[in-house]
Amino acid sequence: MSLEPAPIDFLAAFENPEMVARYTEGPPRFVPGYGDLHRMTGVLLAERAPRDATVLVVGAGGGLELKALAEAHPEWRFVGVDPAAEMLRLAERTLGPLAARVQLVQGVVDDAPDGPFDAATCLLTLHFLDAVERRRTVGEIRRRLKPKAPFVAAHSSFPQTPAERPVWLSRYAAFAIASGADPADAETARKSVDAHVRLFEPAQDEAILREAGFSDPSLFYAAFTWRGWVAYA
Repeated sequence: MSLEPAPIDFLAAFENPEMVARYTEGPPRFVPGYGDLHRMTGVLLAERAPRDATVLVVGAGGGLELKALAEAHPEWRFVGVDPAAEMLRLAERTLGPLAARVQLVQGVVDDAPDGPFDAATCLLTLHFLDAVERRRTVGEIRRRLKPKAPFVAAHSSFPQTPAERPVWLSRYAAFAIASGADPADAETARKSVDAHVRLFEPAQDEAILREAGFSDPSLFYAAFTWRGWVAYA
């Protein structure tokens, strides 16, 4: 069983201009193989998506994932959804001229067009949602996909037993410090994740994909406290 976190307004944090201005520094320091995760995501989507695919990106704020996929696949077009207006403004700046191939939508998955889309991603996002909302969001993503379309999800997911959880959270902070993060910032992040982020066992996260109607979920990425799956509508 995962520990129930205390509530926190993450949206308010992602609307904070000072935090958003530093956002692009964070993922490469806290997420092992961050750039490779984007490349693997593109490879997995391209296995089934057509050359001129339209891809739904849920949790698109910041634009780093969109930029990587758009650069690697020049004929793809994207719809990026995020509830934080400040993060979407950052995405526009990050994308630059690539923004011509991206429709940015402020909101949650319910605010995305119905599609159907050729593929979808949700990276570093689902761990902000409780179990009920996570299942609903994944189900809404699947509803917007063409049959057998690929979906890539990656987020914080690791063993949640009382003995294992603190060990992995300590490793999460230690990796960030080894990657150049300020030790005080890394410790603050560890405490915040421990207290406020909805964390599940990998088996539970995979079960959520199946419950939402996705088939053949397969783990392709495992790095300290992070896991990533590819599954099919």
